[in-house]
Amino acid sequence: MNQKQSALTSPAIPTTTPATWLGVMGGGQLGRMFAHAAQALGFKVAVLEQEPDCPAGQVADRLIGTAYTDPQGLVELASLCAAVTTEFENVAACSLATLAATTYVAPSAAGVSIAQDRIAEKRFFVECSTSSGVSPAPHQTIAAVADIAAVSADLLPGILKTVRMGYDGKGQVRVSSKAELEAAFAGMGGVTCLLEKMLPLAYEVSVLVARGADGAAVVYPIAENVHRDGILFTTTVPSTHVSESVARKAQDAALAIIAKLDYVGVLCIEFFVLADGSLVVNEMAPRPHNSGHYTIDACITSQFEQQVRAMARLPLGDVRQHSPAVMLNILGDVWYDGDSDTMREPAWEQILALPGAHLHLYGKAQARRARKMGHVTFVAPTIAAAQAQLASACAILGIAL
Repeated sequence: MNQKQSALTSPAIPTTTPATWLGVMGGGQLGRMFAHAAQALGFKVAVLEQEPDCPAGQVADRLIGTAYTDPQGLVELASLCAAVTTEFENVAACSLATLAATTYVAPSAAGVSIAQDRIAEKRFFVECSTSSGVSPAPHQTIAAVADIAAVSADLLPGILKTVRMGYDGKGQVRVSSKAELEAAFAGMGGVTCLLEKMLPLAYEVSVLVARGADGAAVVYPIAENVHRDGILFTTTVPSTHVSESVARKAQDAALAIIAKLDYVGVLCIEFFVLADGSLVVNEMAPRPHNSGHYTIDACITSQFEQQVRAMARLPLGDVRQHSPAVMLNILGDVWYDGDSDTMREPAWEQILALPGAHLHLYGKAQARRARKMGHVTFVAPTIAAAQAQLASACAILGIAL
């Protein structure tokens, strides 16, 4: 085995002389929290992102200021880092493949590319259904206006989603008739879309699962999520509604999916729990996830430390949750005074006075409505106590519950 092959297969042990570097593609808040976790374990962190004042770049040991596909930037990142990961699922898979030629990359380009394409993702979930025991919602590809005529009445009402680049409710339109479907398709510029049947939803849940290069996998407690306008609003763990049997089925399905994908790293899989108690797999994110932020303050090993461990080929951490938790997303709206354009700083001192409150702000210079600016996690002896603190925080910030 030559030196390069050895470097690609052996663990990336943190050392100070010379420093061991880990790289992350993307400069958002997920990269920022990854950097904190990696630095706590003794690594230095390089971030590749062209935005100079990005959240991850503010805390990284080095910022490589190029586009995700820039050849020079990729060479610099690969030559510096013992391993590279991504914090943004829309980083070009071809860039990850380029990096993998000379350094260790986790997750792989193959795994990320499936999550980047809703058609490929649905096809993969169908292939997994035998082992996972869970299927996706009925769906159909809409690549041209002619495809709309062939849409079964059973698929309506539904949600039309762009196949690529959709997140936080972007690139999605609810439709109840073929006329609305045709208008929505035209409004999206005629790009290839996926029509998904709307199902009688009771709850939305997500499962974080991590897998190492040796095939070992761990799964976190199931999280119950509430969305508003397509953006995550709150995450509650443990769920107050989902039964133990449904939670176990979702966790087992997540373990089956990550094994089938031969994935290394942290993967978040979202599921729908229907009114009849059945489970439907919705989508996956090949990275740590907003719904997993509670793990920083409520679990033995955070999702970000788990990401570091997996990509560095170190043993995975303990996923036990030591405290019930509720996480509240902080959007830019709370900087505005009601519906006006008047801005003021939220009363963070009042939030921090609440027992069990952990405030995380992402270092974004400009607050905009619907922009994720931070989160607060409330940990408490009981989930009811954590929910009470959530209610107090929402009252302070002017957020309707």
